[in-house]
This record gives sequence, C-alpha cells and structure tokens, in this order.
Amino acid sequence: MLITFKSRASPDVLMLADLANYLLGIVGKRLGPCGVIERHELSDAIGRMEDAIAEDQRTSDEHDEMHYGTQAGVRERSAALAQRAYPFLDMLRAAQKQDVDIIWGL
Repeated sequence: MLITFKSRASPDVLMLADLANYLLGIVGKRLGPCGVIERHELSDAIGRMEDAIAEDQRTSDEHDEMHYGTQAGVRERSAALAQRAYPFLDMLRAAQKQDVDIIWGL
C-alpha cells in the first residue's frame, strides 16, 4: 500500500507503507489511516531522523570494515537509510522552514 505525505511546503512524498511505518516510528509517530506531524513537532522529528541516519551510516561503515567484499571484490550495499529517508527529511525541513504541518491519509 502506498502512503502519500502532503505539505504546503513541498511536493508530495509517496512511499510504501512498510517504509512509512519505519520512518514515522523514528520520528515518534504511528502510521494510522490518517495522521499529522504538527509544525511544533518538526524540530524534534528532524533531529530524530538525522540521528537515525547518522547511526545507520556509522553501523554500515563498521560493517564494511569487517566484511570487505564479495567474491568479485565489489562491495554490495543495500539501500542505506539516508537514501530511503532523504525525500521525507527534505519535506520535514521544508515544512519547518515554512511553519506548516505534514499530513497523510486525507
């Protein structure tokens, strides 16, 4: 199922429900049929998302140092949290800059 996040500050952000649930959990929200990240919650949500991305990067770097490659010598990496979260993080930042809410499910 696709979830559409909307804000007057930026274009819509669409993502699969599993990813939406994960990212909302990081920022302290639950995925329901509809919801809102209010403007006064944006600073905390952005901080949590940035912390999670930084932690994911540290963990990934440590893992890469321990397991250096595949048989062909090419390092394979799954999509990092940053790659999956940046469109949502950009929306959070734009909403904070314009002091507006982010909604979903309407």
